[in-house]
Amino acid sequence: MTEQSTPAFSHYSVMLSECIDGLNIDPHGTYVDCTLGGGGHSLEIAKRLQAGGRLICIDQDPAALAAAGARLSDYADRITFVHNNFSNIRAILDDLGVDNVNGALIDLGVSSYQLDTPERGFSYQHDAPLDMRMDPSSPRSAYDIVNGESFEELRRIISEYGEERFANSIAKNIIRAREEKPVETTFDLVDIIKRSIPAKNRQEGGHPAKRTFQAIRIAVNDELAIIEPTVKSLISVLAPGGRLCVLTFHSLEDRIVKQTYQAAAKGCTCPPDFPVCICGKKPEIEIITRKPMTASEEELAENNRSHSAKLRICEKI
Repeated sequence: MTEQSTPAFSHYSVMLSECIDGLNIDPHGTYVDCTLGGGGHSLEIAKRLQAGGRLICIDQDPAALAAAGARLSDYADRITFVHNNFSNIRAILDDLGVDNVNGALIDLGVSSYQLDTPERGFSYQHDAPLDMRMDPSSPRSAYDIVNGESFEELRRIISEYGEERFANSIAKNIIRAREEKPVETTFDLVDIIKRSIPAKNRQEGGHPAKRTFQAIRIAVNDELAIIEPTVKSLISVLAPGGRLCVLTFHSLEDRIVKQTYQAAAKGCTCPPDFPVCICGKKPEIEIITRKPMTASEEELAENNRSHSAKLRICEKI
């Protein structure tokens, strides 16, 4: 691939105004963008900060950090860039000497750059080595999962993370194919998936490989397992009145965020039949969005990838 054909790092900032409004930004506060991506959300946060305000931008993809660093250069005096996974938020803040923050944002969407750069191996639309790592230095890629996991684990990943009803057939055919030779490219995997789904069902819900690719990407990057502990960590470091905004694009992600918020808002974990509370746990947050916010009609017309977006906001008590 020539340099000219590689897309610039970009990521449509989904529900941008809703996220920025949801953070209720204090111009002198400290904020964390846990998923910097193309820097769209960070740019709007940085614009609203004044003297003493600080923005910490985290991403595990060096390409995102490099591109966003240039995009946000006018606000470099108030921004700290961190190459890390947002699941390490407590350690990141400790290293920076930050005790609490006034707001944090997590955008769990995959960047347009990652999807549209063939050599990253995220897309079923381009033939490329199976990869799907958001952090290219991570040890395990999609190739390792597809060629190394057992039938049962492949079936579980595809069924649970992709909600693919033909997961059994797809996993079985992956095992058969790799007995002949490794499944090396995205199109190798697409061909297996197409063979595994009955012809009449291949056009349901978009491209037949969409759900399986999503599932493997989630497994490669351990995307679901890190959500609950990260949300809990962010709630614990929010200053009173501080806001947390989490933008999800998958029903499983949204469910985890919803349940984590609910537990933090409830406080007491004593059994319902206990006459008085003995655990001593108090509510940590107030849930601002009883139902998740979704993209406006105008945004949906402009960006198809916003259709599955759900935004949940909470505020530290």
